[in-house]
Amino acid sequence: MIDLPPTPDAGAATPITKDFFLGRQPILDRSQDLLAYELLFRRAACGSANVTDDLRATATVIAHVAELGLEIVIGDALGFINVDAATLMSDFVTFLPADKIVLEILESVEATPPLIARITELKRRGFRFALDDVVAETDNIEKFLPLVDIVKIDIENLRHDHLQQLSAKYKAAGKTLLAEKVETIDQFQRCLDYGFDYFQGYYFAMPVVLSGKKLEASELAILQLMALINSDADNHAIELSIKQDVSLGLNLLRLVNTPAAGGHQRIASIKQALLLMGRRQLQRWLQILLYTKSGKGTHMPSPLLLLATTRGRMLELIAQKTRPGNRNIADTAFTVGIMSLMDALFSLPLNDILEKIAVVDEVREALLHRTGVFGEMLQLAEDIEQLDAAGALLPPILEKLQLSAEDLYALQLAAFDWANDIADSAGQAE
Repeated sequence: MIDLPPTPDAGAATPITKDFFLGRQPILDRSQDLLAYELLFRRAACGSANVTDDLRATATVIAHVAELGLEIVIGDALGFINVDAATLMSDFVTFLPADKIVLEILESVEATPPLIARITELKRRGFRFALDDVVAETDNIEKFLPLVDIVKIDIENLRHDHLQQLSAKYKAAGKTLLAEKVETIDQFQRCLDYGFDYFQGYYFAMPVVLSGKKLEASELAILQLMALINSDADNHAIELSIKQDVSLGLNLLRLVNTPAAGGHQRIASIKQALLLMGRRQLQRWLQILLYTKSGKGTHMPSPLLLLATTRGRMLELIAQKTRPGNRNIADTAFTVGIMSLMDALFSLPLNDILEKIAVVDEVREALLHRTGVFGEMLQLAEDIEQLDAAGALLPPILEKLQLSAEDLYALQLAAFDWANDIADSAGQAE
């Protein structure tokens, strides 16, 4: 049996985290590989964004995260963090590793001579800077422009001609362009055409249903194998199913022989893998294998794989925390998290996918309607991903699940860490 990493002790988080929510939003490059995360911090007391409180949260929680290990939160990616004038002028930034962090100057910050001098000093120390939420040309932006590396343009409400004009201006100035609030493939393509370098938003996780699209044979083989496991078929039937797809067998063996699988001996055959892993772990790796097969064969982590594995582990940890000792509920929660992005993975309606694999009614209702206890767990995971938009919704759902903000923070860190390990191992398995 291959054991999972141990469940974290939610009480291990230090008390300073109890009033804050932590969110991270992926930033992708032109190849749609993960480049960075923007880290967001919000006061748990009010839920919705409040600039003064949120920047205090940033300073407080990042001090803790820096001490704990920033790599747990962002892995091998970069971290983008909002800063105001007070934060920049303080010693707080010295807690941060200059090679891993991009400091985002908020649009409300005034370019005073002392602040310009401070940014110049921090650049000499190796820090990189971005201008946040640019929507128009201003004198203030012009003063900051020589000192920043990246210009983040908020595309949400910009006309196409205005977006093209802004991108052309800052591209000509030699700046790296980052489009934020990219929520559709069409928006991504438009920004790509305008010369943007980086893209922030969840467009990559939005289902784009393709008319007439069918599952590939290898994808269908994995779903059918998962259905066999769910129906409690015998080991011989499962082994035969795996052997009928050479690619499936090879990929599964590669995955189970990576460090994240936790195995202490090399697995050389499908039969041996079944005996050592057990069905619970086999099902888990099949679910993850679907997302690794969607990768482009690069060394960069797939953002969809990272998001799916983070959700799966997050829901599993929530179930372990709120219903200790019930492994079946934890396993089901993991499945709900992983399957919640299969429509984006396959470009098919989730209903069509669920016709190919048998799931219990609780899972179906959670995936299609966000109802029931698993639906609530999934909604919480989605809300924390979209912290800016959903912050006010978090306290009620936490109360319903009987979790504190401090619990959530500890579980998030554990989920991030596990997902990073999975992405590293998936890269090794390719």
